[in-house]
Amino acid sequence: MRDKLITVLKIVVSVGLIAYLLSRVRLDLVVEAMRSASANYLYLLLALALYFGAITVGAVKWQILLQAQRIHLPLGNLLSYTFVGLFFGNFLPTNVGGDLVRGYDLARDTSLPAEAAISVLVDRLVGLIAFVFVAVLAALLVVYSAGQAALWQVVVLAAVGLLGLCGGFALMLSNRLRAQVGRLFSLSLLSSLAPLYDKLSSALSAYRRSYGALAQAFFISILVLSIGSVVNYLIALALGGGISLLHIFLFTPLITFVLLIPISIGGIGLNQSAYVFFFNLVGVPEEKSLAMSLIMQAIIIVASLPGGILWWRKRSQRPPESVGEAVAEQ
Repeated sequence: MRDKLITVLKIVVSVGLIAYLLSRVRLDLVVEAMRSASANYLYLLLALALYFGAITVGAVKWQILLQAQRIHLPLGNLLSYTFVGLFFGNFLPTNVGGDLVRGYDLARDTSLPAEAAISVLVDRLVGLIAFVFVAVLAALLVVYSAGQAALWQVVVLAAVGLLGLCGGFALMLSNRLRAQVGRLFSLSLLSSLAPLYDKLSSALSAYRRSYGALAQAFFISILVLSIGSVVNYLIALALGGGISLLHIFLFTPLITFVLLIPISIGGIGLNQSAYVFFFNLVGVPEEKSLAMSLIMQAIIIVASLPGGILWWRKRSQRPPESVGEAVAEQ
């Protein structure tokens, strides 16, 4: 009952945000912008192709992080998990839902649930650190080169977010801190969870000295962000241009960060609100930024469709026997 109520509330949030945005914009201008974009379909086809490229590069990053845990899987398997996660992310709370699904698939196929969960968590954290790092640099460039002092608030917020993410990740990797937290599980109330915590802590410790893997993941995340920013830029060109690529590099990671807030279904409403809010800071008309967000949402949905096909095929196939021994080197 509680889960159903939360789902209903998220649907209400999505609908409410969309209704609020539509009350602020001229719908006829949004429709006109969408029609002009459809006429420039080559930009959109290229954007879709690049988005598939970003998904593939992201799977390569995940593969590198898994190898740091001595888990070796073909890239095709990880792409399959990623696409299925993207597909279900259309119906679950934003990016968090997709992460849970791909982590579940990996855990099921490897029989290594703790390692799977930690790999997804580290993958997300490293990606966010890289994204916010780029946002800080882009914001500083905008402020100093374009003289848009109003964006200083964005600089400060992004910098605080970056410090928070880096600090949180460093604390997670601290053996001493994890040992201190582990003492809490000696209490009778939490003792039943002690084995699970020990497994998660052990899986996380694999990254403590994996400097090479973490560095590679960081720079690959910047590549993923760059591709995503170019996708947004192509959408803007399809809508007639007029949006600086530097502004897109600034706002794309911030929008991604906002979409982690699990208050809507598939990011619908939240995605559109973030686009309108951020791009309005640099004078982009709300109708244009709303159209841009709707096209991006459509690209995400289309790109996730292979995940639905893969999931359906898996349903009709017998689950493989435990492949944990084949993919993990203990």
